[in-house]
Amino acid sequence: MCGRFNISNKITPIVSMLFDTQFSVVTNENFSPSQSASTITTSENGFQQVNANWGIKPNWSKKLIINAQSETVAAKPTFRQSFILQRCLVPCNGWYEWRTEEGKKIKYFFEHFNKLPLYMAGILFKHEITELVTLTTAPSKTCALYHKRMPVLISPENKDDWFSSSTEQLGLLMSSVNDEMINVKRSE
Repeated sequence: MCGRFNISNKITPIVSMLFDTQFSVVTNENFSPSQSASTITTSENGFQQVNANWGIKPNWSKKLIINAQSETVAAKPTFRQSFILQRCLVPCNGWYEWRTEEGKKIKYFFEHFNKLPLYMAGILFKHEITELVTLTTAPSKTCALYHKRMPVLISPENKDDWFSSSTEQLGLLMSSVNDEMINVKRSE
């Protein structure tokens, strides 16, 4: 998955109602690493919004890490603790991928087929500044035509399982989504 997604404040009422919390975002059609993302996480009082900068830079890394592979996130020392204790969802309108066609990079937008919010799985790292890493998985058949990875998408009906299940139980939730759920269109 590339490092760009789209978020619009038009999804705020839907997200607020689903999570029974006051959710707000600033529209950003080209959200990129290091920017502050609005996420949903849990607390003793239910769901809450937490803003987090997208990406971490451990002292051993030469670059910003924005994604972790769902297949190995529970085992990697960099991600393990956050995956156990600090899961989140990143509501968005969709994400972008680029594909080379006839020698030119063409931008594509991936969104819910009914234009509903998508909920990308992520993990938080709480320090002086809260940081976010999103999770990726093997792509669906359609998404594979554009990129070798795609975001882990959690459906609204599985939101409680995402936050309450043990790491061993999360395997099925982190697999690619049904192709019928995603609409792909060329983006200008």
